[in-house]
Amino acid sequence: MYRCGYVGVFGKPNAGKSTLVNSLVGEQVAIVSSKPQTTRDNILGIVNDEFSQIILVDTPGVHHSKNHLDKAMMKNVRSALAGVDVILYLMDGEKVVDEEEEEYITHLSGYDIPVILVKTKADKPCKNIRECDFYISSFTGKDIDKLKEKILSYLPQSEQKNFVYDDDYFTDKSVRFLIAEKVREVALNNLQREVPHGICVQIDRFEEKPNLTIIEANLICEEERHKSIIVGKGGGKIKKIGQITREYAETLLGTKVLLKLYVKVDKNWRDRPDKVANYSLD
Repeated sequence: MYRCGYVGVFGKPNAGKSTLVNSLVGEQVAIVSSKPQTTRDNILGIVNDEFSQIILVDTPGVHHSKNHLDKAMMKNVRSALAGVDVILYLMDGEKVVDEEEEEYITHLSGYDIPVILVKTKADKPCKNIRECDFYISSFTGKDIDKLKEKILSYLPQSEQKNFVYDDDYFTDKSVRFLIAEKVREVALNNLQREVPHGICVQIDRFEEKPNLTIIEANLICEEERHKSIIVGKGGGKIKKIGQITREYAETLLGTKVLLKLYVKVDKNWRDRPDKVANYSLD
C-alpha cells in the first residue's frame, strides 16, 4: 500500500518548525534562525520514499498581527489548515506553555483533523511540563523516525502510487525563492536584533548560462541606519552575506555563481499592502 498526504506544521515562533521540516526532508527547505517569525510563507517540504510521500506545510509562527506583513503571514497560517490530513503542533521544550498557546492548541483540536502534539529541543534542558505525544530533537534525531511513522499512519492509503509530486522533488518552491531565502537567513543570523524583521530580498536578475549563473538581488530594509548596518564597516557584512549565499547557490545549482547584492531602503514597506505583495518571493 502507498501513502501520500499533507501535514500542517504549526507552533509559536522559534518552536523549531523549520528545523524539523529540514530534518525530515533531508534538505534545507526553510530558513533557520534564532530570531522569531523567520518563516513568512507556507513552504512545502516533500519527504519521499518508495511507498510514501509526506508533504509538509511549514507555516509562519503563530502570533498577534501588528502590521500588514504580519496579517499576510497569519493568513498563510489559516490557509495551511485547508486540505491537510494531519496537524503537527510544535511546542518549544525550553519554554512553558502559556494561556494563549493553550487556547490555540484547543482551537486546532476543534477541527476534524488529527493533531499530534510535539515537544521540541529534547537535546536541551526541558522547562515545558505539558504533556505531548512526542519529545524530539531535530539535531540529534531523537524520535524523529517514530514521529514520521505516526504521521504516515494518518495519511490516505491507496493501492496505486498516486504521489502529488515526482520522487525527485523536495520542495515546491523555485530556485529563485530558495536563494532569496538563503540571503535572508544569512542576514538574519548576522545582523543586530532590531534590523531583521524589516528586511526582505528581491531578486532582479537570474540568468542561467551553461557554466555560470548570474544573480542580482536587492536586500531591502526600512531605514537608512539599517542600510549602514547591513553593509557593515568597509562593506564587510554584505560581503559575508554574499559569500555564504554564493556557496549555497553553487551547491544547489551545480554551476559557478556570480552573485551581486545591493541594499535598498524602502521606508515602512511592511505596513503597505502593495509593497508586501510586490516583495513576495515566489
